[in-house]
Amino acid sequence: MPRVVIIAGEASGDQLGASLIRAARKKYPDLEFAGVAGDGMRSAGCRAWFDCSDLAVMGLFEVLRHLPRLLRLRRDIVKRLLADPPDVLVGIDAPDFNLGIERIARRNGIPTVHYVCPSVWAWRQSRVNILRKACDRVLCLLPFEASFLERHGVAGQFVGHPLADEITGSDDRSAARAALGVGGESVVALLPGSREGEVARLGPVFAAAAAWLTERVSGISFVSPAVDSRLRALFESHLQEFAPDCEVTVFDGRARDVIAVSDVVLVASGTATLEAMLARRPMVMAYRMAPLTYWVARLFRLVRLEHFSLPNLLAGRTLIPELIQGDATAEAMGAEILGLLHSPERCDEQAQAFAALHDRLRCSASARAAEAVLEVGGYADEGA
Repeated sequence: MPRVVIIAGEASGDQLGASLIRAARKKYPDLEFAGVAGDGMRSAGCRAWFDCSDLAVMGLFEVLRHLPRLLRLRRDIVKRLLADPPDVLVGIDAPDFNLGIERIARRNGIPTVHYVCPSVWAWRQSRVNILRKACDRVLCLLPFEASFLERHGVAGQFVGHPLADEITGSDDRSAARAALGVGGESVVALLPGSREGEVARLGPVFAAAAAWLTERVSGISFVSPAVDSRLRALFESHLQEFAPDCEVTVFDGRARDVIAVSDVVLVASGTATLEAMLARRPMVMAYRMAPLTYWVARLFRLVRLEHFSLPNLLAGRTLIPELIQGDATAEAMGAEILGLLHSPERCDEQAQAFAALHDRLRCSASARAAEAVLEVGGYADEGA
């Protein structure tokens, strides 16, 4: 029976994996899936060897603390793969973990697919050599990634972004506010990140930006999603310290609903900028790396980017304000948000550009990714 092993890194990888499994089973109902999975992949029918949260570690030095555990996990996965080789191995994101496993698997005759192109075009470009050795194919969510890989001798394929298929961009703000029970003349969404390190670094300054805006905008309120109870408690402690007089409602999850009710979104760099773009919501992006990671990245020129946010990268120009590291102050964030709140023309310009980018990314991504995985696995044309 055809069998696919998927190794998903963190929650976003689990979502991609779940959609991939469902799309593949529409053509091959008897496909078996196993690997490193979260709740989404389990619900789609994947047998979990380990939970994907075990791989949710980021940053150059943050990884070191978890290295012994990650090495043990990697050894166990490789042992399972070689003892009972699947038809194809799919590594979803988590390139620092997955590419090493994919390289071993490919060297031992197991076809490999890496789903979500690492940002080799921006950060540590030498990794393109690892991709060439580890992957039979790399599935790209962004259109410029495949052409970059092809120039470096890697088989890349643009499949589109699943979020562009899921998010219609037609959410009615008034209806969304009624559904979420949110009021206020102006509503600003605060999204300081989905990882503890991000919230620890950005939460205080996001809260301070809310306080700065509250002093200057009458009737303003704030909404924020928390991915779990631990991060909710962390951000609420920041709000209590830096924005005690602000009207802020923190929700358990519901990030897309929070974005939908907002007039402007203050967001950390990452997938949330894409979600806000697809929802056609004006935004300001801010990000702070761990100080030591940022210092090393600057010292060794590891980052080669003119833009950092996905909307700006896709457009190839500055659509949204980007405030990085020392520039990410409460006053700077507040001033950029205030400028958007007072300028419908700027908001409309962003929204129109977002709509055009949405069209480029809407490609039935999960179905195309499933077709690619089946093809690399060698049984795409066998029929269901």
